[in-house]
Amino acid sequence: MEKQMAFSLDNKIALVTGGASGIGAATCRELASAGAHVLIADLNLLAAEALAAQLPNSRALHMDVTDAASISAALGTVSHLDILVNNAGISGVGNITNTAEDDFARVMRVNVHSVFLVTQATFPLLLASHGTIVNLGSVAGQVGVKQRLSYCTSKGAVIAMTRQIAVDYPRELRINCIAPGTVQTPFVEGYLEKYHAHEIEKTRAELVARQPIGRLGTPEDIASLIRFLCADESSFINGAVINIDGGWTAA
Repeated sequence: MEKQMAFSLDNKIALVTGGASGIGAATCRELASAGAHVLIADLNLLAAEALAAQLPNSRALHMDVTDAASISAALGTVSHLDILVNNAGISGVGNITNTAEDDFARVMRVNVHSVFLVTQATFPLLLASHGTIVNLGSVAGQVGVKQRLSYCTSKGAVIAMTRQIAVDYPRELRINCIAPGTVQTPFVEGYLEKYHAHEIEKTRAELVARQPIGRLGTPEDIASLIRFLCADESSFINGAVINIDGGWTAA
């Protein structure tokens, strides 16, 4: 008798927002390698299409996660869904005194409102399949991080939303949140270039030092945990917030 692959997602239909780069792209690759059919949702359709061309049983969806009409249009061709990964997000730099209202609102719209919109739009499909949702939170939603007022606030909200949905629908589907530490992605590189161009390596060393394990996370580190949370082996995990941060929040 052939042994089934561990953490198999054979023939599951998975939707990953912000799926064309960074953690999203690594997640699409990981879920596809587990046997899932992956819908790569991204504002950058060309990048999503390029990734879809590399993966079996995958296709790109043009989606602005902050716009209900865009989400509805993208889902128009989706009739079944087993897995939703709410990954799309942005950062924000500033404290309570120097964060502009528009900047705060933009971070909340991309990081929180989008999770509400996409989850609400896909919920009937996920209820029908007794599916699984994985939300991308952050350690910044659990501890204070200097100069990250809007980002910390937004990720705290994602954690709270995850727990609340789990309480309302404990048997109909599973929903969990992962809380990464700092991960080596274009997201982080963009932050370094925008805010620390004159001291990139010094700031990078400071980011590494926050993780007691001695390195930044990789997108693949995060994608592996997402795969596990989508698989049958994790069927008793629901409403959880799981840190994957190199020991940051343990220190």
